[in-house]
Amino acid sequence: MPIYEYACLSCGKHIEKMQKITEETLTSCPFCAGKVKKLVSNCSFRLKGSGWYVTDYAKKSEKKEEKKKDKKEEKHKKSDTGKEIAKTKETTKEKAVNQ
Repeated sequence: MPIYEYACLSCGKHIEKMQKITEETLTSCPFCAGKVKKLVSNCSFRLKGSGWYVTDYAKKSEKKEEKKKDKKEEKHKKSDTGKEIAKTKETTKEKAVNQ
């Protein structure tokens, strides 16, 4: 059942009442019997479970970013390995020439 919020125009008190949607709205304050006005308030509504953007699509984009990072790291490692092999070949050639 939703909670509705009212404000009394006479005494200024705020009233929260749990009501069915089909119930009549409050017309008088339970404290001073003055007129009340129905307020529009923020609700704490969160979509949970599979099938919602927060749980499904956000994670997929995170996975894509992780894959991109992994690919960049692999390329970097390969280029470093290639440089090391080239240095080893140069060193081997220099040793052969010096002997």
